Amino acid sequence: MATRTPRTDGNTTRLHILETAGRLFAAQGFAESTSKEICTRAGTNMAAINYHFGGRDGLYEAVLVEAHKQLVSLDELMALSLESTDPRLKLRAFLTHMVEMSAQPKAPWGFRVVLREALSPSPAMPALIQRAVLPKARLMRGIVGEIMGLPDDHPSVQRSLLLTVLPCLVMTVAPKDLSSKVLPALKDTQALAEEVVRYVLAGLDAVAKEAKAAEPPPASTTPKAGKRR
Repeated sequence: MATRTPRTDGNTTRLHILETAGRLFAAQGFAESTSKEICTRAGTNMAAINYHFGGRDGLYEAVLVEAHKQLVSLDELMALSLESTDPRLKLRAFLTHMVEMSAQPKAPWGFRVVLREALSPSPAMPALIQRAVLPKARLMRGIVGEIMGLPDDHPSVQRSLLLTVLPCLVMTVAPKDLSSKVLPALKDTQALAEEVVRYVLAGLDAVAKEAKAAEPPPASTTPKAGKRR
């Protein structure tokens, strides 16, 4: 009996709706983007949105997850982390990737969706954190913790991860005129990536040194001498 080839029509429709909605949400925001307008632009009907996403709210959650993936996907992070066993080289690969993404002539629509959500969180924010942010944060915390020689749940590691990632995110959403009219040296992407890496690694080393110095000394295991009678 011949094996049936699975239909791809449904997946194609889903991706088309997702792409159409993503571009609209990026341009207008979630509140101003109606299901009717999404359907009109996608050339489909509300039944298709309900079928693939369970409604407009489910569609927006899916768009948020896809938008975060456009910044950097979990698969990309895992691939970058496998390029070396040295955590510093792993972080270098990640930071270089983010700098190169920020230098693209035109940012993907996902960048604007994530920025809008960050500035004005919607009820879908918990879903974004659970489905997209947490898995990547766990992986990055492990790399940063290894560099710092601290547990990945250490407060200094958590704060350092934020300070490592935040500049990269700012660069991805910064106006493209920044490098042409304000800071022309940013056009040298290779030099920028090298200096971001140097800056971040020096900061991690400094914070780790302070964190370790602040830790209480290990309890002595030497038995105390007994009192003389």
